[in-house]
Amino acid sequence: MIAPKFKRSAGVLMPVSSLPSAYGIGCFSRDAENFAEMAKDMGFSWWQVLPITILGAGNSPYSGYSTHAGNFLYINPMLMKEEGLLTAEEAEAAKYHGAPYKVDYAFARENIKRVLHIAFERLTPEIRQKIAEFEEEESDWLPDYALFMALADRFGGDWTKWEHGLAFREEKALAEARREFAREIEFYTFEQYEFYREWNFLKSRVNARGVNIIGDLPFYVATESVDVWTHREEFLLDEKGHPKAVAGVPPDAFAAKGQIWGNCLFDFAAMKKNGYKWWRRRISHCLKMYDALRLDHFRAFYNFFAIPAEDKDTAVNGEWKYGPGQELIDLMLKDNPGALFIAEDLGLIDPDCRKFIDGTGIPTMRVFQFAFDGTQSVHLPYFYDKTNVAYSGTHDNNTLLGWLYEMNPEAREFALKYCGFTGAGWGSGGPGCASTKAILRTISASSAVLAVFPVQDMLGYGADTRINVPGVAEGNWEFRLAYELMLTVDRDFFLDLNNTYGRLGGGRA
Repeated sequence: MIAPKFKRSAGVLMPVSSLPSAYGIGCFSRDAENFAEMAKDMGFSWWQVLPITILGAGNSPYSGYSTHAGNFLYINPMLMKEEGLLTAEEAEAAKYHGAPYKVDYAFARENIKRVLHIAFERLTPEIRQKIAEFEEEESDWLPDYALFMALADRFGGDWTKWEHGLAFREEKALAEARREFAREIEFYTFEQYEFYREWNFLKSRVNARGVNIIGDLPFYVATESVDVWTHREEFLLDEKGHPKAVAGVPPDAFAAKGQIWGNCLFDFAAMKKNGYKWWRRRISHCLKMYDALRLDHFRAFYNFFAIPAEDKDTAVNGEWKYGPGQELIDLMLKDNPGALFIAEDLGLIDPDCRKFIDGTGIPTMRVFQFAFDGTQSVHLPYFYDKTNVAYSGTHDNNTLLGWLYEMNPEAREFALKYCGFTGAGWGSGGPGCASTKAILRTISASSAVLAVFPVQDMLGYGADTRINVPGVAEGNWEFRLAYELMLTVDRDFFLDLNNTYGRLGGGRA
């Protein structure tokens, strides 16, 4: 099948967690609407977010405990106040009074959970009816999620360590748990109702401003997730529920031992027998949440790297195994006619894998920061074409200014010359940063159908605002933008950029 195409346009990469807010983390607040309004005023028609599902280890949005459940930290206490579920004083007490430049996950968890419990005790019959309707609509995942979270609160997050009847979902044990934890199950059902109510409201407001939202789907799920607990037959597990092999990538120039991600692997042979039901439900659910979807680690649809589970510190003994290939891609496109996807095809891609990726017709990524390695890299903007989505950087990259500082002088000189920047002052950051603006102009002028800029690059910020450093367990996903600093972006520059290079508007070709 032929994948639908984007219209020539531009977007901003901004995690929900990084938005200004009063609660220690970005949330579904008026500030989110203001951000979308600002993006529209600059001629951007896309807002790309990171996964907004439940966070995993290290606060990573790419290793969450559910592929469906939303992150309760983004729930806005003020919207619950407007529902009559919180008093003004209770909503005010949840506010954060620390520095607005960094996410405080501990504070947010404690306070948002606290006000959610208060609100839960005040549910009206009308709201309870809406929750029941929501539960019915999401019956393929929500009851299992709510039960899983109730059990995790009691017995810990690793379901393989629960007593046998619960770990292996024996019906008698599950029925008893549903009775024992009925109140807790109700709470987690309400939590997800509130998350989706607020997200859908925000999305409708953003869309009404002419801005579409690009979501992000991790390829793998956490081994300890509700998805693996409820669908063990879809994963390569041993009789105890432990992975037979885990995900990662082989050794390369950047990691002599390779990388071990630790996620369990899909049993694609079993999935094929049921028509890839789990994957298709997952994709269709995401496309109800977003207007387009970035598919992380896209190469794994063709082949993925399997590392023996017993290997804890090296990936050298791993091997490539074939994924579902075009068969699943065709089913995804058939199930969701008109859906827009972006294929994350970064890293080392062999010729056969490249042939598969290009054959899907799904737009692929190009990242400016990868272009200046001394080769004729496909990431050089003069190679971009209408099948590419161009980024100045991703959530895993340094900021543009941080990247310029860490480059060797010769490579930096060439990169700046490539973008028409000559002279001194390349390292002078902030919204008026001439060097980063020259880079963003070069990307925007390219033939890439969609150009996406992280908000830090639009503001000329340095390495201290980086979102994530791959392979580093702590200190990531903490960047947050204060409201007054959000307003300093050079709106006239970006509106002119998008107008000059034909990127006003958006949607499908």
